[in-house]
Amino acid sequence: MVQYGGFWRRVVAYIIDAIILSIAGSIIGGAVFGSAAGLSSFTTGSDPAAAFIGAMAGAQAVSFVLNWLYFALLESSSMQGTLGKKALGMIVTDLDGGRIGFGRATGRYFAKILSALILGIGFIMVAFTQRKQGLHDLIASTLVYKAGSSAELDTSARVFE
Repeated sequence: MVQYGGFWRRVVAYIIDAIILSIAGSIIGGAVFGSAAGLSSFTTGSDPAAAFIGAMAGAQAVSFVLNWLYFALLESSSMQGTLGKKALGMIVTDLDGGRIGFGRATGRYFAKILSALILGIGFIMVAFTQRKQGLHDLIASTLVYKAGSSAELDTSARVFE
């Protein structure tokens, strides 16, 4: 039988991804912040508050794009998962076990925002659904399961049981 990626395994994978993104974001964000601060102070005159706000907005925009591309590109690539998921032996698939495309991976990423906005309930659902799907998985029609599982995916499973 296929073993789906459970709640705690996915939490640990996300922690690994968050560490990787924090390091990359600090490096890239620092460069963007410095560049944006210099440009903002040049264009806004000597107003340090405006320069700081402009630099922060630029760094936040870069961070948002970095996170989106990290998840969407890796989950739609031949790796079928982020570095955290791969470290824990999990892959992201469509409901038939196939690789997902960039569009579906992007939809899954933005659906995670909805999962978080409802007090994290969309993520907690992973612990209670039969195929260990969060709200974002249900919206994007995806599954996360342990790589190397040789059994066929059970596509007839009900969401809650």
